[in-house]
Amino acid sequence: MNPQQFQPEVAQYPYPLLFVTISGAHLYGFPSQNSDYDLRGAHILPADEVLGLHRPRETIEVSGVREGLDIDLVTHDVYKFFRLLLKKNGYVLEQLYSPLVVHTTPEHQELKHIAAGCITRHHHHHYAGFARTQWELFEKSGARQIKPLLYVYRVLLTGIHLMQTGEVQANLRTLNERFRLPRISDLLAQKTSGTEQACLAAADLDFHRAEFDRLCAQLAKAAERSTLPAAPTNLNALSDLLVRLRRR
Repeated sequence: MNPQQFQPEVAQYPYPLLFVTISGAHLYGFPSQNSDYDLRGAHILPADEVLGLHRPRETIEVSGVREGLDIDLVTHDVYKFFRLLLKKNGYVLEQLYSPLVVHTTPEHQELKHIAAGCITRHHHHHYAGFARTQWELFEKSGARQIKPLLYVYRVLLTGIHLMQTGEVQANLRTLNERFRLPRISDLLAQKTSGTEQACLAAADLDFHRAEFDRLCAQLAKAAERSTLPAAPTNLNALSDLLVRLRRR
């Protein structure tokens, strides 16, 4: 996959873009043959649209198929994106720091530096909640699909790693080089060589349920011991960057 192949989507965008990266299964390290491409980023509304009476386009979604690629592009205006950063939102952190870069700017690089001050120990709530939701999806599915199970592992390891290091790492393959969990490699192989509907053998359910409980407890303990701050420390820097982007 070459992120630059998505330049046509960037070139025809209605507003200037702060950045666009690839998220979803391709970022997480387990795309299937039929996975779509989740492009995420931030756009910059002009000042007159923000100051006027008309409701600004805070979120823009563009979906379609181009040259056989199923593309889903979603961006938020920089004001909304910055507010999400301040609300302990793990999704936007992962989008911002994704190494799969489609479009970047000097201000994107500046924002990555500033956003380090948005990471707090309370981000563990995001990852714990997302993991519980995915586990419920996994258990409720009679087919026991591998996709939500991989999301469970991915978000729990991302959260634990974030609490322990302050680093945003969303790729399950990379994370497991550190955590070395059993059976992850087999799950990844089944998912990436199959389809979005690949399923787990019923005999493995008890093992993964025990791992889920263990990792949830590990995430909670990592949050208790984390040296990350309790609140963002960079409001002024984010506000300054926002003003400069609007004036530009």
